[in-house]
Amino acid sequence: MSFADLGLSDELLKTVNDAGYTEPTPIQASAIPSVLMMRDIIGIAQTGTGKTASFVLPMIDILAHGRSRARMPRSLILEPTRELAAQVAENFEKYGANHKLSMALLIGGVSMGDQIKALEKGVDVLIATPGRLMDLFQRGNILLTGCSMLVIDEADRMLDMGFIPDIEEICTKLPSQRQTLLFSATMPPPIKKLADKFLDNPKTIEVARPASTNINIKQWVVPVAAQSFEKRKRLRQLLQQEEVRTAIIFCNRKTTVRELNKSLKQHGFRSGEIHGDMEQPQRLAELELFKRGEVNILVASDVAARGLDIKGVSHVFNFDAPWHPDDYVHRIGRTGRGGATGIAYTFVAPDDAENLDNIEKLTGQTIDRLELPAPAEEERPARRSRRDRSARPTEAEAPAPQAEVVVEEPRARPPRPRREEPRFEEPRAPRAEAPRRDRRRSGGEEVAEDNGWNGPIPDFLKVSFGL
Repeated sequence: MSFADLGLSDELLKTVNDAGYTEPTPIQASAIPSVLMMRDIIGIAQTGTGKTASFVLPMIDILAHGRSRARMPRSLILEPTRELAAQVAENFEKYGANHKLSMALLIGGVSMGDQIKALEKGVDVLIATPGRLMDLFQRGNILLTGCSMLVIDEADRMLDMGFIPDIEEICTKLPSQRQTLLFSATMPPPIKKLADKFLDNPKTIEVARPASTNINIKQWVVPVAAQSFEKRKRLRQLLQQEEVRTAIIFCNRKTTVRELNKSLKQHGFRSGEIHGDMEQPQRLAELELFKRGEVNILVASDVAARGLDIKGVSHVFNFDAPWHPDDYVHRIGRTGRGGATGIAYTFVAPDDAENLDNIEKLTGQTIDRLELPAPAEEERPARRSRRDRSARPTEAEAPAPQAEVVVEEPRARPPRPRREEPRFEEPRAPRAEAPRRDRRRSGGEEVAEDNGWNGPIPDFLKVSFGL
């Protein structure tokens, strides 16, 4: 099957061919014809299957006919994170090159004034995160009564981030007669309830078993000790392999992301970081450096785990085993995309046994264990972290016993008298400078030595008290 068999317009087919795509993925082949027929869709597909194009392409053709009005978007796409929203916007720019469709991106961390100006001009496609959309709606800058098409992307991620109440409220502001597309990697009960409430006789398309992992990704579990420095050694050992071209390293905590990135840079790796505490321009700048290859290792929190489509990621490392098994599927899905192969390593300490069990239960497979040889001795970085400096020294680093004998030996000797002499010299110093009496007599008077006059007292200094 080719894209020409899906019912897309000639202009859109030309754009797709120019982008280098010839055959649709299974989710695209199943979803695009149904979307063009204006049916509601529930799409269940694992990440990296081309899900975004399955709704972007038919939307472009549907919206090609019609006009936009000020503050009244014609279609709405909801994304859980800023990065996902920005990526969908890039897809619209790429595939809509031969169409004159206007688009606005509503995400946090970007000037609200520019977004309001774009809305006032009128937009055909509005791509937004729930938080920023609700903010502008409550300010009266958006009217949703003219929106005829709604896409809820990454619905299970929306659930994890607590956006379901916002989505329900947004759905009540939209026209009841609309087309709704819902995409999710898994279908937990709250998402099923949401679909039953707001979708009208949807067609369910499932191209892979929920939470299954990509067969093009070779997965390994790397047993490690609980100490963080042990995991770092193993990570550096794997990163030094020749086949590691570009890699994303996932951590559970933002502080771990910062510390690990700093450690990798100290050991000479070209790494960057992205996490939730960074401002949006910083995050986009780091992603751009990674895409351009100026850094080939990206240390990330789960904010970047879902939906980021960066070509050529050869490896994924789970520095921390994910707390939620669904996150494992989405993390390792950053590699092995578009038919390519990839490798995923997950470091598992003794405390991570339960997390690993949950992952293997969800994916229905046992992940192979990789026993690494002892790492070669490394040169220490120029500066050690505070944690490393405060760590207890090993036997190899401990001072030799004879050093203690040398240090203790002087303490057993009695103090030398010479050390006490300065205590008696200090008070003598001022006495040498103070004027002192000369016991020699001159003219029957006692003379004070003033370092300048040593003769008899002059007559004009003598005072007579006689009456």
